[in-house]
Amino acid sequence: KKRRVFKVETVGDSYVAATGLPDPRKDHAVAMCRFARDCNYAMKNTVAKLEVRLGPETGDLAMRFGIHSGPVTAGVLRGERARFQLFGDTMNTASRMESRGEPNRIQVSQDTAELLRAAG
Repeated sequence: KKRRVFKVETVGDSYVAATGLPDPRKDHAVAMCRFARDCNYAMKNTVAKLEVRLGPETGDLAMRFGIHSGPVTAGVLRGERARFQLFGDTMNTASRMESRGEPNRIQVSQDTAELLRAAG
C-alpha cells in the first residue's frame, strides 16, 4: 500500500499487480520497479531463512518479474465470483516477460526502461 501498487489477481503461480489505476501516475514505472525490488529482496531473505530451517533444497525458490508500461482495458468478469481483470497488449507483454525471465531478476520492457531513464 505504501507504493500504491494494487494486486489485481493471481493466475496460477503469478501475482498480477498494477499501479496508475484508476488514476494515472507519472511515476508508475518507478513505483512498480521499486515494488518489484522490495518483493525480490523480501523473497531472498525468506528463502535464506527457509534454507536454515528446511534445508538447502529450498534455495531453489525464486521470483521472476516482468514490467511493461502502456494502456490496459479493465473489466469485471462475472460468474460464481465476480472479479476485476485487466486485458490488452500491455498485460500480454508483461506476462511474456515474466514467464521467459530469469529467476530473481526484474525484466522491464523498452517502454518502461525509457520512462525510468526519463525519471532519472
